[in-house]
Parts: sequence; C-alpha cells; structure tokens
Amino acid sequence: MGTNPNAGNRRTAAGHPADGASITVVNESPEASVGGGSSSVVENGPATRVLGWAIVVLSALQLMVVLDGTVVNLALARLQDDLGLTDSGRTWVITSYALAFGGLMLLGGRLGDSFGRKRMFMFGVALFTFASLIAGVATTDSILIFARGLQGVGAAVASPTAFALVATTFAAGPVRNQAFAIFAMMTALGSVSGLLVGGALTEVSWRWIFLINIPIGLLILAMSRRALPESQGPRRSLDVPGAILATLGCSALVYGLTQGAEGGWDSNLVVGAIVTGFLVLGIFLLVERNADNPLLPFVLFRDRDRVATFAAIAIAGAITMCMAVFVALFVQEILGFSPLQAGLSFVPFAFALGIAAQIAATLAVKFQPRWLVATGGVLMTIGLGWAAQMDQSSTYLVDLLPPILVVGAGVGTAVVPLTLCAVAGVHSTEIGPLTAIALVAQTLGGALGLAVVGAFATSRTRYLGGISGPVSDMTDAQVVFLGQGYMFAIAIAAALAALLTVVVALWMRFTPEHVAQARAAQDAAPVI
Repeated sequence: MGTNPNAGNRRTAAGHPADGASITVVNESPEASVGGGSSSVVENGPATRVLGWAIVVLSALQLMVVLDGTVVNLALARLQDDLGLTDSGRTWVITSYALAFGGLMLLGGRLGDSFGRKRMFMFGVALFTFASLIAGVATTDSILIFARGLQGVGAAVASPTAFALVATTFAAGPVRNQAFAIFAMMTALGSVSGLLVGGALTEVSWRWIFLINIPIGLLILAMSRRALPESQGPRRSLDVPGAILATLGCSALVYGLTQGAEGGWDSNLVVGAIVTGFLVLGIFLLVERNADNPLLPFVLFRDRDRVATFAAIAIAGAITMCMAVFVALFVQEILGFSPLQAGLSFVPFAFALGIAAQIAATLAVKFQPRWLVATGGVLMTIGLGWAAQMDQSSTYLVDLLPPILVVGAGVGTAVVPLTLCAVAGVHSTEIGPLTAIALVAQTLGGALGLAVVGAFATSRTRYLGGISGPVSDMTDAQVVFLGQGYMFAIAIAAALAALLTVVVALWMRFTPEHVAQARAAQDAAPVI
C-alpha cells in the first residue's frame, strides 16, 4: 500500500518508500530531486518528443522500485514461515531497505551531480538488480536482510538520479511536462498493481517478488547505454560522514527496539544499541551543523511551522507503514487470506486515497492547511481504531473494508497539504532540499515507526502467552494471541494519528496563501 503526499499536486512524482509510501515534488527541476539539488542550469534537453526509449527506461526503474516496496509487505507471512524468521527478523526485512534508502538518498542525488547522472543511475540499477538476485535465492534471514539493505542502497542511488535525468533528457516545456506526468504515473500504477502482482507472485513463491526484478533490471541497463544522455551538476562536497552517521544511528535504534521486545529490555546488548543510536544521531547533528555543504541544512528549520510539518510527515510515514504491514499479516495469518486476496483487500484504500487527495488539492488553497491535515488525522484515528477491533471471527466486508476506506480518505486528505506546507514560504532554490528532506522524513519515519510499534506488538503477544516466529509453529491459542498483538499495533497506529492531529493543530500555522505561493514556487523553480 502506498502513500503519495503529492497526489494532488499538478505535477508530481514519487520515489519509493519501503511501504510504497513516497514524496517527491516534480517542478520540472532535478533541483527538486533527492539530493538537495544543484545550481547549474540546462535550458533544454536533447529530446523534443516524449515517446521513446528514454522515458521507457526511466519509468521502468520507477515502476520497479515502487513495486518492490509494495509486494514485500504481502510476502512477509510466507517469508517468515519459509525461513523461520522471528518477529524482529521479519521487521528487518522491511526496515533494512527503508533505512538504507532513506539514509543514503540525499547522498545518492549528490553522487549523480558529481560523477554523472547516467553513470550513477546505471550503477544503482545494477546494484539493485544484483541485490534482488541475492534476495531471491536467500536461504537464511541474515542473507535476505543483507540483500534488502543492498537493494535500498541501489534504490537510493538510482531513484534520485532517474528523477534528475527526466529533466535533463527532455526539452523544456510540454515535452518535459509529459515526461514527468508519465514518470509520476508509474508511482500510482506501481502502488496499485503491486498489490495484485505481489499477491500473485507470492502465491507461486515469495522468491519471485525479487527474481522478477532481474530481467527488468537487465533490460533497463541494456537500454540505458543508448537511450540516456550523460549529465552532471557542479561537484560539491558529498558529506559522506553525515549520510553514514544518520543511517547507522537509525539502524542502531531499530536493532535495539526489535531485539528488546524478544530478548528483554534489560539486555546489555539492547540498552547498548539504543544508547549508541542516540549518541550517533547526536554526533550526526554536530557534523551537519559544521559541514560546509550538509545533507541536512539547519537553516531550513528556522521556523516552528516547518518543523511541525516534517514531524507530521514522519508520523504519517509511520502510520501508513504500520497499517500496511500489520493488516497484511493479520488477514493472512489470522483470517486465512491468500497473498492475492490480501493484495486485493487493499485496493479500495488506494482509490479512497486518490479521491481524497484530489479534493484536498482543491481545498488546500481555500482553507487553513492545518485543519485539512487535522481532519485527515481524525479520519485516520477513527479508521484505525475501528480496524483495531478485529479478531479471528471478523469478515472483510463488515469489519475491514469500511475502516480501510476511512483511513484511505484520511491519508489522502492529510498528505497533500502536508507536502505543500513543507515547501511553503521559501525561495524556489530551497524547494529541492526541502522536498528531499520530506521524503527522507517519511521513509525513516516509517522504518522507526515500524520498529517501535512492532516492538509493542511483540511484547503484547508475549505478555498474553504467545510466541514469536512462524504461525505454523503455534497452537490455536497462540495464534489468537498473535492476532491480538497485531491489533494492538493497529491501536498504537491510531494513537499516532491522534498525535499527528494534535501536532498540526497546535504548531502548523501555514495559511492558504502560503500554500498558493508554494505551488507558484514549484512552477517557477529553475531547471538544472
């Protein structure tokens, strides 16, 4: 299940968050691409028509990355049963990708600027494809988690450079607009089709959700050599220490949280991991404050409203990630859905989100953005609270479909004004860095949120008398306790939605005029 906070913008595209959730404003400028942008200007790309191998190659990469995030959620139950994963190992299948992708995304964009976008695009695709092969043949949890992290690294390089290549490959004007529209369409297509393709492939074998990437990746590489022109921006300091520290700090926190729920919170290893995570993130902030060209420019956080907006985006990422994972697990392991049935059950969510996002895009310039976001937060709270009442006797039409529609409407109502507020009131040259940071906030928010909520779910299951691991190893009573743990996770997600509502209502004070200015700034942003 995916979330695109730009779903109502006039020109949008998305990267990939591990759950299919994604944020990338398309303003006809790779300056808005992940990586903070660049200052050089390209007045015209070489392509004067949109239809051709270049857009096929770039769109195929976008589709592959979005699909990969969606299908893994549906395969988790089969993965856990086949490989004997613990609950913490299952969580790492998702978070290893999200941490690598979110933590290295800003660096990936700068690598394209410095060493050539086509070159780094092909490197990212090759790495993603190779990692997919490793994941597809993995026989242990360690190999699979390593491969997922490697996929995240590949996506962190390929996705932002693909976005930049759309702008530098196509001529300014209608042709470039059409190219961005096609590129953005792949996000919506991938989010919905991933529910169907992922379910169908998992029915055969979970390995195919990774192996299917190999022929696609090889075709992208073969066509890229001739279809894509090379381009690059000015070389700047890459801030590799910042990227590594952010990724390691978040990874240490996730490790401590996931292990604590299973091994005990008083374990020296767990306490050490959590303390180390916070210390490393503290060092990251110090490094960024003193860096010549930081990945996280503190000047962009000079007002409370924007900080509240980024906090809300991170919380929204956690909510959608937790819903996607725990509802998918519940319907398969407790209600007995097949992977394909689980995928089909989420399709109404995507349609509700899309409709609500279109409505919110219109209302965002007429009403206070915080009240639109708060309305979305209330809808999410109601829907998730409703869904948290399910048990093993629940049915789809009565107990799951209505809350899925309500949550989808809530997400769609909230994410459009949130994304516009992220870039409200800034110069067009700052749109790129802010948009990139918003995507990172959503991605890392999803990873950390899943770790925290997953720890609570596992602790709840164990408290009731359940165990961690494959359902096939559990008694009937333990399966019931497992389901109650999943519903506890959904209830926590409802509490997060309530927190989001409070945060934006109290601290996000952008006006409809700010939103209108943000849209105008997106249109006026220079093309690099």
